[in-house]
Amino acid sequence: MRRRDVVVLLGCGAVCPLVAPHAYSQQLASIPHVGVLVSASEPHRFADDLRRGLERLGYSDGRNIVLDVRYTQGRSDRAAELAAELVRNRVTIIVAHFTPAVRAAMAATKTIPIVMVAGAPLQSGFIKSLAEPGGNVTGLSAMDAELGGKRIQLLRDLIPNLTCVGVLATTPTTDPFSKPFVADIQAAATTAKLKISPVLISGPNEFEGAFSAMAKDSAQAVIAQGFFGPYAKAIVPIANGYRIGYMSTDRSAGRKKFRGAAEHLPSR
Repeated sequence: MRRRDVVVLLGCGAVCPLVAPHAYSQQLASIPHVGVLVSASEPHRFADDLRRGLERLGYSDGRNIVLDVRYTQGRSDRAAELAAELVRNRVTIIVAHFTPAVRAAMAATKTIPIVMVAGAPLQSGFIKSLAEPGGNVTGLSAMDAELGGKRIQLLRDLIPNLTCVGVLATTPTTDPFSKPFVADIQAAATTAKLKISPVLISGPNEFEGAFSAMAKDSAQAVIAQGFFGPYAKAIVPIANGYRIGYMSTDRSAGRKKFRGAAEHLPSR
């Protein structure tokens, strides 16, 4: 939106409560509606961070902008349903959090602008290039799939006798970002002459089996895909039980959680 548009909307926020209900409804209808599709369960910090960011720019939910936040509960089928609902509601723009939401939004519309927060949009086929995205999608490209070397080095500093690293990632159908994510860690582990034990799962009900498989491979630590960050409270006790250190790519997991798992690492 242009600055002039923002000024008009701010003025509307001050005047609208004093006008007739019908006119007020018409003015509300003219306020930009932003659909937000979050690839996680409620509550999630992404929605809160988005609200705070918009407020710093002068946009307040319900005053000069309307946010329609939907949560996929980590389900790809649910993401498709919610994206279609946002399109039917004729939102002005869609903000898509993580790869499953981006994929669902792109399948639902070719005309409504999509602002993505994705890990590897180029590798996932969402854009033509970082310089010229093309189509109706633009946004942020995270470096999450390019930090395997740094993560491996950090684990080697924490665990000097490190020989095997587990990787907890989603199935490609759940989140296609898992492919570049695992490939990056595999390349880093090969360079460091370490073994990796990648386990691809579709949801939290498979955590126990995933850690059991990594334990059989003698994994001493696991690097978890950001998709599983919101499930850290469920993952850490399982990691502790198998004496596997836990490293999340999502800061919501918290440093204390990794230390808690790392305290029980065996000497291998």
